Amino acid sequence: MKLNKQTTWILIAMALGVVVGYICHKMADTPEQAHAIASYFGMVTDMFLRLIKMIIAPLIFATLVAGMASMDDAATVGRIGGRAVGWFLLASLVSLTVGLIFANIFQPGANVGIPLPAESAHLGVDTSALNLKTFLTHVVPRNFFESMSKNEILQILVFSVFFGLALGKVRGNPQANTLAQTIEGAVPVMLTVTNYVMYFAPLGVFAAVANIITTEGLGILAVYGKFLGSFYATLVVLWLILLAAGFLVLKGRVFTLFKEIRQPMLLGFSTASSEAAYPRLMEKLEVFGVRKRVIGFVLPLGYSFNLDGSMIYTAFAALFISQAYDVPLTLQQQIIMLLVLMISSKGIAGVPRSALVVVAAVLPMFGLPEAGVLLIMGIDHFLDMGRTATNVLGNGIATAVVAKWEGAIDAPDEADSRAAGSSQPRPEEAAPASSAPVIA
Repeated sequence: MKLNKQTTWILIAMALGVVVGYICHKMADTPEQAHAIASYFGMVTDMFLRLIKMIIAPLIFATLVAGMASMDDAATVGRIGGRAVGWFLLASLVSLTVGLIFANIFQPGANVGIPLPAESAHLGVDTSALNLKTFLTHVVPRNFFESMSKNEILQILVFSVFFGLALGKVRGNPQANTLAQTIEGAVPVMLTVTNYVMYFAPLGVFAAVANIITTEGLGILAVYGKFLGSFYATLVVLWLILLAAGFLVLKGRVFTLFKEIRQPMLLGFSTASSEAAYPRLMEKLEVFGVRKRVIGFVLPLGYSFNLDGSMIYTAFAALFISQAYDVPLTLQQQIIMLLVLMISSKGIAGVPRSALVVVAAVLPMFGLPEAGVLLIMGIDHFLDMGRTATNVLGNGIATAVVAKWEGAIDAPDEADSRAAGSSQPRPEEAAPASSAPVIA
């Protein structure tokens, strides 16, 4: 498998980040000095992620509105949304189950060999944000421009669906046609901006890796080697399950899909940011052949509700803490925990450090100390890298599967011609400018 130039540069940047971070960690005389050095790397990473965030809100709005305007009616939106949510729920259930099963097999918390935090220790995470009332209120935007400025994906999605359906309803109006074509025309412009931003990806990746290694050093990987190794082994199992599920619908093309989205997965892994991977994932799905209307609707929805990597992490981390504090959970308790995590996880969109918050909120329900979360906070970035890449894979497969069910995916020869850089538009994209726009 040939890697393109940017992927190669990202891999080189990761390796350099480890080397430079290790040298800086060794040169620092105190933890405070290490944090001071790391802050400069953090500044570069923050600048890169700000560039990414600059793209996401207008990209989601433009693609989603264009897609909604091309749909026949609200029933089409409901059908696509229903299929997507059904897949998301099943994928979440499978992810949680895999996490619980392999946490029991590997026993990563048994004889952990490090001092356990006092049960009264302060966490520094806000579990009060995790409740149904807050979540339901948070879904509805009170000000669209505020949602755009804060990159509130779920709120942007809600407004865009209403706006897109309304635009489709009045698309016979010449002014509405002009507006629809203008919004559609913004999509390739934003993708071109994405390409410009991605030139800085290797630099952002280098700084992100160097930052965490400078602060934590490589020694922490040895201390938590069993936990990290067993967690990543469990992620590999989940990847195989997701690919197998995708194979049932996409057949052999699921491997082509995996090849296409490996770059956004790598970008998500190296920066531990799903947002960093979003624009490139959207672009790669279109290259694969998925129609814009499905990408624009399913992908933002998946970023809020289809977090397979985060699901497997919450189950794995909860049992790790149970084993570390030697508080065994019965099979019945673990099944109940699975259901509680399943429900709790659907309200984490927009919650800072969401996966840790879910774990901290669920632990007291089963007699486990919240302070156990402190055991894994030091390596959470390394765990976040793996779960972010898994989230990207899960959302890529989910979007392609829903597109296949909807008949909104190109044949392999059409997708291959576009992957090779063909500029020939799809038939439905070649409509005259004077006609009502029909967005693929």
